[in-house]
Amino acid sequence: MPLRIVLADDHRLVRAGVRALLEKIRLGEVIAEAGDGREALELVAAHQPDIVLLDIGMPNLNGLDAIDRIKKGSPETKVIILSMHANEEYVVRALRSGVSGYLIKDSAVDELERAIHSVAAGQTYLSKRISKPTIQAYLSNTNRIYAPLDELTPRQREVLQLIGEGKNTKEIADLLGVSIKTVEAHRLRLMRRLGIHDLPGLVRFAIRTGLVSAET
Repeated sequence: MPLRIVLADDHRLVRAGVRALLEKIRLGEVIAEAGDGREALELVAAHQPDIVLLDIGMPNLNGLDAIDRIKKGSPETKVIILSMHANEEYVVRALRSGVSGYLIKDSAVDELERAIHSVAAGQTYLSKRISKPTIQAYLSNTNRIYAPLDELTPRQREVLQLIGEGKNTKEIADLLGVSIKTVEAHRLRLMRRLGIHDLPGLVRFAIRTGLVSAET
């Protein structure tokens, strides 16, 4: 039986390219596609796939913050990150969240095949471009990489991302299913924790830490 795969990336051309590669190597069948992190959660919960190929930089909910929810909602689903980012912060955070693979998007085509083979066999696959110090940092309990976003709760990161994407308070409240006052309270806690005192400062912080793209 072919592996059942959910493909989550906010770029249609990327999804089309990955789908074509999967069809060519005949390792799996893409049963659903998502264009943002929230849609990915819904599709994984609905389909319970074998593997989800997950981009990091997606709107509404980024891939890194989606990992824990995916694992809780579909424990048997293996997560392979597809990302342009090879830096330590992203890789270590993904590994600590329980991903089974981390593949850099500009990797050779045969790396996708190897990654899926490895993950399907219960192994962890890391792209060749990921450095040994990064792996050692993940394995070491004493060498923890500090990331500013680690200071925030998952909900705070979620609100910060939506602020960084330019959504107003009502839009955020509607998207999260909470009251406007709740969103305002989260925003106030964010400012206090980060020492930032205005919305433009929060947006700049979200961009600087890679939570949202400067092109958003």
